[in-house]
Amino acid sequence: MTDAIAPGLLPEGLADRLPPRAEASARLVREVLDSVARHGYRRVMPALAEFEETLVSRLQSASAEDLLRAVDPVSQRTLAIRPDMTAQIGRIAATRMAGTPRPLRLCYGGPVMKLRADQLRPERERMQVGAEIIGSDSVNAAVEIVNVAIEALQRAGVQGITIDFALPDLVPTLASGPMPLAPIDMELVRARLDAKDAGSLAELGEAARTYLALIEATGPFHPAMDRLEAFDAGPAQGTLARRIAALRAIAKPIGWDITLTLDPTEQHGFEYKSWFGFSIFAEGFIGEIGRGGAYQVARTDGTSEPAMGFSLYPDPLIDAGFGAESGKRLFLPLNHDPERAAELRAEGWITVAALSDEDDAKALGCEAVLLGKDVAPA
Repeated sequence: MTDAIAPGLLPEGLADRLPPRAEASARLVREVLDSVARHGYRRVMPALAEFEETLVSRLQSASAEDLLRAVDPVSQRTLAIRPDMTAQIGRIAATRMAGTPRPLRLCYGGPVMKLRADQLRPERERMQVGAEIIGSDSVNAAVEIVNVAIEALQRAGVQGITIDFALPDLVPTLASGPMPLAPIDMELVRARLDAKDAGSLAELGEAARTYLALIEATGPFHPAMDRLEAFDAGPAQGTLARRIAALRAIAKPIGWDITLTLDPTEQHGFEYKSWFGFSIFAEGFIGEIGRGGAYQVARTDGTSEPAMGFSLYPDPLIDAGFGAESGKRLFLPLNHDPERAAELRAEGWITVAALSDEDDAKALGCEAVLLGKDVAPA
């Protein structure tokens, strides 16, 4: 016999959002999506769950072990709840919107769920909001995506933004060119560089030691870029010239109030990215609040097409008070003037109407009361 579950108890990592945070979540998501939509991105709403094999075939940033599964009573096939919406955007672009002219700009927002939480984020259900360009991973696409993400966060009131650039395919590019490495050594070098473990990297041998300078090309953007250019002029033999020029072009239009950094060998979260990736941080928050970059979308005919996008995970922002209700609450007594109440709502007031003589303005969170046509303190 199993123990009874206490009323209101939820599974570990899941939580209800109550007022005012539930309203804040909806408001912040709407603010981000409205900002993105002004740049021509059209919203899609993927299904919460899909057939497991369909979802697994497109998941790149989240492994199959991260899926919460259930058996569909209709089809008797295994369903999986999405742990990430980017893969679903790829499916939609490759199937239902395969014939839509490219570049295809899509945006989305909704909850995702993981089987297990990570150390930084104990919640298993998170909100994800983002935008994707399907059909291009050019420098111009990168410039647009990075700046749209920044603008969306700034419109939501986020300050102290840092953008950290990465080159996810940097080591494979060098290993197959001027700085050759065997496949197994390449993966070891990538792991050591990602961990910034210079000692372990040096122990891998002479070929691996030539990559040590990449650890130094990390930090504030412009000094790090100077070091990366020096590395390209030396061991890399000019192989990185186009990528360096692309990074400078992406950084150029970004406002002075945005902090830019470079971590060219960062791999965490960029396992499926191609030539460009970026992480988004905000002052006062631990860990990333977003991530983006270039990747490939698989078509149904076995080929692929380039794409560029970003995803934001706004739950920490919501918990910190972003998206909070901006209007004041006004109590409407019984038999109030409905036309005057409508005028005040148009001016930005949030009205709460009495349902009985016992209703109390302050108990209902109202700062003011409508008396006739006048607004008085509660």
